[in-house]
Amino acid sequence: MKKLLVLLVAAGLIGLVSCGGGEEKSAADKAQEAVEQKANEVKEEVKEAAEEVKEKAEEVKEAAQEAAEQASSGKDGKTLFTENGCVACHKETEKSVGPSLKEIAAKYAGDKDKMKKFLKGEAEAIVDPAQFAVMQPNLNITKGMNDADLNALVDYLMSIK
Repeated sequence: MKKLLVLLVAAGLIGLVSCGGGEEKSAADKAQEAVEQKANEVKEEVKEAAEEVKEKAEEVKEAAQEAAEQASSGKDGKTLFTENGCVACHKETEKSVGPSLKEIAAKYAGDKDKMKKFLKGEAEAIVDPAQFAVMQPNLNITKGMNDADLNALVDYLMSIK
């Protein structure tokens, strides 16, 4: 009977210890879960912030590229015309290898956008289509110009009367 009583007391103590220990473990588990949940939330916030930074960096990069493309060489249209070798085929008032600038300006009749499209290789030749094959390699020069320089060149060409 003493053995039974000792076994019952021991079982009760074990039960009490394990219940108490279980509560402590449960509290520790809950704390661990809370920490893990918060860590996951922070990870998501960091991931979202990193994506935003990446998007902003891409926007800045695109803006910088656009600014570089728009940056003018600072040269006027006549200088660009001369320095890029256009004078080899075009004279101001008389036909040479290519049509005169006066003829070109008259044919485009002030339509600067149409002329820019031609110089970018995006439109057909309207002044002297038979000479287009000769002009085509030189369009690589004007295709590579930024908008500011191309505008200056077109303004110069349109100014010839």
